[in-house]
Amino acid sequence: MFNAQKPSLDELPSSAQLIRSTAIAAVSAVAILVTVVLPAEYGIDPTGIGEAIGLTEMGELKTQLAEEAEADRQMDAAGEEQSSLIDGLFGLIVGTAYAQEAGVWRDETTFTLAPGDTAEWKLVMEEGQTAEYRILVEGGRVNFDLHGHGGGQSVTYEKGRGSAGDEGEITAEFDGEHGWFWRNRDDTDATVTVQVRGDYAEFRDAS
Repeated sequence: MFNAQKPSLDELPSSAQLIRSTAIAAVSAVAILVTVVLPAEYGIDPTGIGEAIGLTEMGELKTQLAEEAEADRQMDAAGEEQSSLIDGLFGLIVGTAYAQEAGVWRDETTFTLAPGDTAEWKLVMEEGQTAEYRILVEGGRVNFDLHGHGGGQSVTYEKGRGSAGDEGEITAEFDGEHGWFWRNRDDTDATVTVQVRGDYAEFRDAS
């Protein structure tokens, strides 16, 4: 078996040699940092060597790409926040509009008709105006006549017998009063609820 011969103390480097080698390595590292790393990675070229050998341009390009990537990231984050805000506002607007469409009426009245009693409620409208209505009848059934009159004109839009409710629209054919006449022909009380909304000046009792 071969055994390596241990070096003598005289063959080992002295402290001065070690210090000199360390200093040379440190200077070389600094030189590489200044002439190669800084120009190539960050576009910093204090000596001008990096520009001469094309490293500075590469570093500037890397720095520009990093800045653009950060700007894109910030823009995406701002866009996501704005999109979330817009979505929230849109949902609120749609929800409010739906609630108004589904459940909010401009005017509403409720009255009870004893057997044989009558009632009449009218919308004051101009020609071409449209109003939406819903009628609910509880406890019995009623006959009704949906009509209009004004300025010497009259029109019948709809008639019904034994009605438990109705819904639809009225479009005024002329300026005047347009609405309902009800009569309870049952032998029990009937409670009538009328809900209206749309284009009209007034909803009033015309009995």
